[in-house]
Amino acid sequence: MKQCLCLAAYCLLFAYNCRSQQIVSAAKEFINTLDSAQKARTLYPFDTDERYAFHFFPIEGRKGVPFNDLSASQKQAANNLIKTCLSENAAKKVNQIMGLEDVLKVIENRKADDHYRDPGNYYLIIFGLPTDNTTWGWRLEGHHVSFHFSAKDKKLVAGTPGFLGANPAVVPSGPRKGMEVLKEETANGFALLHALTKEQLSKAIIDTTAPGEIITFVSRKAMITHPAGILYSEMSPQQQEQFLQLVNVYVHRYTKLFADQMLKEIQQAGLNNLRFAWAGYTKPGAGKPYYYRIQGPTIIIEYDNSQNNANHVHSVLRDLKHDFGGDLLLEHYKSDHSQ
Repeated sequence: MKQCLCLAAYCLLFAYNCRSQQIVSAAKEFINTLDSAQKARTLYPFDTDERYAFHFFPIEGRKGVPFNDLSASQKQAANNLIKTCLSENAAKKVNQIMGLEDVLKVIENRKADDHYRDPGNYYLIIFGLPTDNTTWGWRLEGHHVSFHFSAKDKKLVAGTPGFLGANPAVVPSGPRKGMEVLKEETANGFALLHALTKEQLSKAIIDTTAPGEIITFVSRKAMITHPAGILYSEMSPQQQEQFLQLVNVYVHRYTKLFADQMLKEIQQAGLNNLRFAWAGYTKPGAGKPYYYRIQGPTIIIEYDNSQNNANHVHSVLRDLKHDFGGDLLLEHYKSDHSQ
C-alpha cells in the first residue's frame, strides 16, 4: 500500500512538472512567433505597474498584442498558452465570450467597419522572461475576459483576477439564440439559494436590490470590508455540497492541478469561514436583477446580473493572497534581480 501511495504521489508530481513545463514552453513558442514590432507591444518587465491594470470593459489603448494582429499560426500559439492555464471548459467559455462581440454588433446596429465590438480585440501581454527559473507572468484581456497569471520556477502560482462576463447573458435571437455562456455560474447560484430554508434565507439575502456591478470592480486590492451572508457552518451537509459545487465552478476555470492547490488553500483557511450572500430578485427573469458572492479568508467570488434589463453577467474570482501574483512573488523577483 505504501509503495502504491508513493507511486501515486510521484505520478502527480510528474504530471504537475509536465504541466508547469508546458506553460514555459508555450509562452516561449508564442513569443518566438512574434516579429520585432509585435514583441515591442507584447513584452514588458515583470515589475511594471501595467501588471496591475485590470479592465474587463472596452477601453482605448489597451496594452499588448491583439488577436486581430496575429496570423493563424500565432493565434494557435496563443491558444496553446491559454490552454496551459485554463481548463478546457473555461477556454471554451473565453472563445464563446469573444464571439458574443459579433452578437452585440448586430444588437447595437453597428456598421461593418465599426470595431468597437470585435472578437479580435483581445490582447495578450507577457511580463518578464519565461524560463525554468525566473519569475514572470502574462495576461489575457478584452471585453468580458480578464485573466492575470504569474509563474515562478516553471510553476503557475497565481491566476487572478480571473473575470468572465457575458452580454447578452442569454442570446435573445439570431443564429446563436439561447446561447448562455455562463449558465453554470447562474444555475449553481440559484440552486444554492433555492436549497436554503426560510430562516437561512433571512441570513443569506443581504439586500432586496442588486448592487448593479461587482463590488470589487477593478480595484488592485479586492476588499469587501463587512462580510455578510450565511456561513458554510450554518448549512446542512447537502447544502454545503451545493455550496462547494458553486465554488468549484469558479476555481475549476483553471487547470486541475492549479485549481486543486487553490481549493487546498481555501480548505486550510477553514470552509466554515466561507459566506454566501445574495441581493436582488430570487428568481431569474427579464428586468429582475440579482447578485451573489462568496467570501472567505482567501477568496472573493462575485456574480452580478443587473445591466441590460438583467441580461448581462459579470463574474470574478479574486484570490486575496495571490492577486496579480501577490506581494511575496514581487519580493522574490526583486531579490533575484538584486544579486
